[in-house]
Amino acid sequence: MVRPVGQVVRRGEVYWFTFVGDGSAPGGRRPALVVQHDRFNRSAIKTTVLASITSNLRLADMPGNVRLKKGEANLTKACVVNVSQLHTVDQSKLHSPIGTLSDARIKQVRDGLALVLGP
Repeated sequence: MVRPVGQVVRRGEVYWFTFVGDGSAPGGRRPALVVQHDRFNRSAIKTTVLASITSNLRLADMPGNVRLKKGEANLTKACVVNVSQLHTVDQSKLHSPIGTLSDARIKQVRDGLALVLGP
């Protein structure tokens, strides 16, 4: 299932996305978190920035990454938002929405992104 046409993508939403992996980059269909500010998500530029989500819980120990519990954003198992794996994608390539993270979790992800991207 593809995201409904005209649906506004929002920061904090988790979607299924098919990544084209290369080297250390994630590949295959997996959850992804929209991290781009909503002002840009609503703009005429129909791209958004995603952080990949992995079930590899060892990555939770990496600086800035955020561990999610089973059930958060309707995820079926514990996962990790990998803030160092960012991808700019066309919004039309987002598949079905899974859920939305809480404001507290989004803040943790934003803090992790600030660590990765620097001042």
